[in-house]
Amino acid sequence: MDYESLVLQLKSLAEADADYVPFLSNASALLYDAMPNLNWAGFYLIKNGQLVLGPFQGKVACIHIPIGKGVCGTAVSENRTVRVANVHEFAGHIACDSASNSELVIPIRKDGIPVGVLDLDSPLLSRFTERDQAGLEQFVKTLEQLIRF
Repeated sequence: MDYESLVLQLKSLAEADADYVPFLSNASALLYDAMPNLNWAGFYLIKNGQLVLGPFQGKVACIHIPIGKGVCGTAVSENRTVRVANVHEFAGHIACDSASNSELVIPIRKDGIPVGVLDLDSPLLSRFTERDQAGLEQFVKTLEQLIRF
């Protein structure tokens, strides 16, 4: 996976419009198209103290996720990336799609405080590597610099 190219494409998308709805919509499409073996790529945004479904590509998803619950909520409450090789072994996993077997969630921050997450799901076990995590964390850092909420 060429993460440098993904970051350059993300920057190009921001030039067209960095408002959060179109920007996150195209960012999710970019990731879904570029990364093999995904069944979901998208964003949850914090609203009224919980994660609320944002722009995504893939199967139908959970609309609300409590902070501290599931992989997404844990990433927010602990303000860190959570990479799970087998979601069925993750205590408190929320099964929005029973076909998902591994997950990578990266907090999106504004002034160091989480405002949402990038969430990637795969039907494969152990789909996400340390290299994927590092590349996608850079992708999110770039997104944080460009996005307009």
